[in-house]
Amino acid sequence: MQGDEADLSLLERLRAGDANALEALMGQYSARVYRLAYGITRAAGDAEEVVQDVFLTVCRKSESFEGRAALGSWIYRITTNAALNKRRGKRQEVETALEEQLPSFKADGHREGDRAYVLADWSQNPERDLLSGETREVLQGAIDRLPEHYRAVLVLRDVEELSNEEVAEVTGESVPSVKSRLHRARMALREQLTRHLGPRA
Repeated sequence: MQGDEADLSLLERLRAGDANALEALMGQYSARVYRLAYGITRAAGDAEEVVQDVFLTVCRKSESFEGRAALGSWIYRITTNAALNKRRGKRQEVETALEEQLPSFKADGHREGDRAYVLADWSQNPERDLLSGETREVLQGAIDRLPEHYRAVLVLRDVEELSNEEVAEVTGESVPSVKSRLHRARMALREQLTRHLGPRA
């Protein structure tokens, strides 16, 4: 999140009613807002609506921005909240409980399920296989099924490359909570890929 001074200058112009300032802010942030909104909603139409909502909110609430955090963090927070709200009515469509997506273990510590899962060795799969259309679909499906708050943390951290501290600021969670959600989300994705790759090992 660079250019804080330039951002604040744009915000001041926006508060003064300069329409060009909004255009400049959109030029700077709309691609990132869309990417984050899509990452959370998993629907292009919803993500486009979120982008519109976000910049309307930025215009409406520009006076309430106190500058304690970077403008980019504030915009990410507005985007995350708008995308989660958009998702709320649709969450039953594809999401499943995270526990169902994680590996399970027996009392003796051995992994449940097909022994091939245990033997699955990602290092034996050339990158082109991991990035094949079929595997990408498995990964996208796994992301789709993550509960929304886990998906939001994953997208902010691994796609937008925010630090744990920045993600905590955006989501209003503690850093340990962000780390825990991120770890479990990554485990769920790895498990889905393991189930996809394992039986062929």
